[in-house]
Amino acid sequence: MTEAQVAGTRFARKTDVEIAFEDLGGGGGEPLLLVMGMATSRFWWPSGFVHELIERGFHVAAYDQRDAGESTKFPDDRRGGPVGGLLGRRSATYTAEDMTDDAVAVLDALGWQSAHVVGMSMGGLIAQRIALRWPARVRSVTSMAAQPSDAGRLATAGYVHFGTVVRLARLRFPPGREGDVAMGLALCRALASPGYPFDESEARARIERDVTSGVRDLGAQRRQGRSGTATNWPRCASLL
Repeated sequence: MTEAQVAGTRFARKTDVEIAFEDLGGGGGEPLLLVMGMATSRFWWPSGFVHELIERGFHVAAYDQRDAGESTKFPDDRRGGPVGGLLGRRSATYTAEDMTDDAVAVLDALGWQSAHVVGMSMGGLIAQRIALRWPARVRSVTSMAAQPSDAGRLATAGYVHFGTVVRLARLRFPPGREGDVAMGLALCRALASPGYPFDESEARARIERDVTSGVRDLGAQRRQGRSGTATNWPRCASLL
């Protein structure tokens, strides 16, 4: 395992895969790793949330899942979307175990023997699975907006808001950077809590930091969904 540093981005290398990560601050505090969800990168974590974690005594780092952000992208010429990927058969591209091991590679690159793990959406599933597969590396788990990692395909379908998926699928945005940002904003707005006002300027700032538009990359979403993240708990549990 080696690591390289380019500007603020560092890379944990695992065989032929590079996982981009960033030290967000709080050196000397309790180590805490942020795990973002499907189709999005580490840049989507709100800066206010990260600042609050640092203020509360955590040393925070975040990384991009494989097939997202600045991490390695995989070729795929098949068609389909993220929901079909999540509910369909597993893919041979990579596995849920590969994705959990990516997080541990980041911990190694940071020099952290263990850390608190906070995951959002698919990242919440990964956080659960890190604790199952690598219990000695995890101090605590916070899983947000994620189904239980032992949910099968039928149970997983119950957690999908198909009305929201259909509304988002009907949206059309022009090609190019502005279209990418507009689509990201539409996604943020659709997922925002109705109990709080939507801060479009804050969301735009996060989205514009992203170097790629994962919300447009249906192939990457399908591959992430088909990794078996939500349906492979027995194999992970058998490793304990």
